[in-house]
Amino acid sequence: MGKKLIIAEKPSVAQDIARALGGFHKEKDYWESEQYVLSSAVGHLLELKAPDECEVKRGKWSFANLPVIPPRFELQPIAKSEDRLKLLLRLAKRKDVDGLINACDAGREGELIFNYIVQYGKIDKPVQRLWLQSMTPQAIREAFAHLRSAEEMEGLRQAAVSRAESDWLIGINGTRAMTAFNSKSGGFHLTTVGRVQTPTLAMVVERERQIRAFRPRPYWEVEATFRAAAGTYTGRWFDEKFKKPEGDEHASPYRLWERERAEAIRDRVLDQPGVVEETAKPSTQIAPPLFDLTSLQREANARFGFSARNTLAIAQALYERHKALTYPRTDARALPEDMIGTVREVLAQLPSEYQPFAGKILAQGWVKPNKRIFDNAKVSDHFAIVPTGVVPKGLSEPEQKIFDLVTRRFLAVFYPPAEYRVTTRITRVGEDAFKTEGKVLVAPGWLEVYGKRAAGEGEGELVPVAPGETVHTEAVEIKDLHTKPPARYTEATLLSAMEGAGKLVEDEELRAAMAERGLGTPATRAQIIEGLLEEKYLVREGRELVPTAKAFSLITLLKGLGIDALTSPELTGEWEHKLALMEKRRLAREEFMASIARMAQDIVERAKRHESDTVPGDFATLQAPCPKCGGTVRETYKTFQCDQCGWSMWKIIAGRQIDVPEAEALLTQGRIGPLEGFRSRLGRPFAAELVLDEAKQPTFAFAVEPPEEVPADLAERESLGPCPKCGAPVVEHGTSYVCTKSLGPDKTCDFRSGRTILQQPIEPEQMKKLLSEGKTDLLTGFVSARTRRKFSAYLVRQPDGKIGFEFEPREASEKKGRSATRKKAKAAETS
Repeated sequence: MGKKLIIAEKPSVAQDIARALGGFHKEKDYWESEQYVLSSAVGHLLELKAPDECEVKRGKWSFANLPVIPPRFELQPIAKSEDRLKLLLRLAKRKDVDGLINACDAGREGELIFNYIVQYGKIDKPVQRLWLQSMTPQAIREAFAHLRSAEEMEGLRQAAVSRAESDWLIGINGTRAMTAFNSKSGGFHLTTVGRVQTPTLAMVVERERQIRAFRPRPYWEVEATFRAAAGTYTGRWFDEKFKKPEGDEHASPYRLWERERAEAIRDRVLDQPGVVEETAKPSTQIAPPLFDLTSLQREANARFGFSARNTLAIAQALYERHKALTYPRTDARALPEDMIGTVREVLAQLPSEYQPFAGKILAQGWVKPNKRIFDNAKVSDHFAIVPTGVVPKGLSEPEQKIFDLVTRRFLAVFYPPAEYRVTTRITRVGEDAFKTEGKVLVAPGWLEVYGKRAAGEGEGELVPVAPGETVHTEAVEIKDLHTKPPARYTEATLLSAMEGAGKLVEDEELRAAMAERGLGTPATRAQIIEGLLEEKYLVREGRELVPTAKAFSLITLLKGLGIDALTSPELTGEWEHKLALMEKRRLAREEFMASIARMAQDIVERAKRHESDTVPGDFATLQAPCPKCGGTVRETYKTFQCDQCGWSMWKIIAGRQIDVPEAEALLTQGRIGPLEGFRSRLGRPFAAELVLDEAKQPTFAFAVEPPEEVPADLAERESLGPCPKCGAPVVEHGTSYVCTKSLGPDKTCDFRSGRTILQQPIEPEQMKKLLSEGKTDLLTGFVSARTRRKFSAYLVRQPDGKIGFEFEPREASEKKGRSATRKKAKAAETS
């Protein structure tokens, strides 16, 4: 009887399988036993390419060679991991191997990685699928006892291949067409678009437009203080007959739009008696549902400021390395109905700090059939993220935070609802009504898991008013307020918007109903946001995501050309929905791909047909005069241009887009900067001042910066740790972390480290760790300035106080990382 070749996605998973099954001996890059040969990929080993006869090497950014819609796709090895591919193909073709087991990650990407290997190697041997939800030895052995057939996985395979090919078609054709359009007037202006990234960007740009167009409206609220026999309380005036008018989102029963009305109310009620009506009723609040990846990323961003990418990486480490959580790349928030017994076992095995709650759940018999928790209809290929019962050791602080977040949510969901007593008091003074609300926690229920207790005497209670008692209006305050613009997106709220296909929905149940129609998948949403940041379409300001001028320019171009499909979250959400139907064998792959090819062709044709090199849009009139004639300068799609004399300057200079405020400052002052974000012809980033030359055109000036002044609030800034050179506090300052002794003309230290190093943001938590422990966590987003390839490394404190890189040993690095990213333009085309 022959052996089965098991292919895992990463070396660490292969090692776990070997330990769980037992009987393996280790060769150089694989394991072998009497039944199995076992090895792994290192992430993606192959990538799509057009057949040689369909692809052009020179002139690929020209309309003449678009659209690119190959009759078939071919695969090419990713250079860095080609040796691993050769090993797997050699093992697969061994004569004693009569079948393969796909043990790659349980999802679309894992299916793609394995099937590309089989397709490229022309392996014609039977395939079975290992479906792992948890990395504990018991879960691995159980999964091997229930291997799935290739036929069962055919829908997932077709969806995985279709997703990759559709991303290639839209990304390649869209990016090349938009780049060709933007480069018509000279230069090379790479303009990346993507099937998911561009609709996501469109949402952020539209929100920013709303914020910029917003004009605050003044309104007034009236708050009265009433004296009863037992003490004082306050109440807000409200309109008892209020009906929300259509089209006015800011209308509220508490708001008055004329100050005169507020003053009239104050004059009517001050020093007057009031009559009280009061109702009290019980209210309950159930625990939020279990986490899927997107809700975990939202919660971690809101509570700890973690980026979506970091949360995914931490959850993946807790699943893969520590075996403490189940598979994190899931969109399900429920558990299978046959997991009740497993849940009881997990509760009994949780770490000691959670045992008081776990013990109570088990003692009270709260783990029982409940469709809110155990529901097969709400579980697709994966279930919610929950603890495995393995007690993790040696967790980093971020890992501990995510583990705690998941474990407490898991415990809370079995507890009874929290019970409140909600009291509503209406105080009427003549014809005017004032509302006062009190909410008292009577029984904490699930809130007990988070340290909440029932309120003590007086907490949340209203001052009592006896039946029939008359109260006195002691004081009246008129509050001057203004309406506020919509909030900018954070990663948490953008993840919600992507999940809901552009419809910001607060209700958990509605979000769950729309989950199938989201932008991207739980596993890719963080990657999409990071890609937009890397391409400089977005920048982080604190926790907010702010679109750049480059982002506005792209959305203006697409809308001006009438390419609505690439700015429509709903349409891309519909594509994801169709891929889900394909997984269930309810939609033909050929039908889906034909529609994608038609769309790619339409994108190219619209860009090609547009004769002008500008497009209509909502452009600004600059406040600064023309530097040549003093005339009015207006923004167009590509330039800032004078109405009178025809003077103009490009909006994109050395790969960096100049926004309207920067252009106004340059025209007014004759110089601006230094500005960051320029790129040389070799692609290297640099900073420089822009100065108007004799022809009133911007040119670069590289000046030596004067000593920085000591900021006035320096003493109030949080210290991140001691300076490794002199021991003084290190604080955030501009785009750097600096020693407080390195500022001002009398500086005595020169320690300084960028808050972004080689495109990898360095979070304050990581700088604290570097200063206190001498080493950060493994950071995965560095981009080499020389090769433009991504790499992972630790930042370490060196003996001379400087900061350097430390790389993982080669074997360990393979366990963590996927193959290096492609060159920037190529990667951008398919994102």
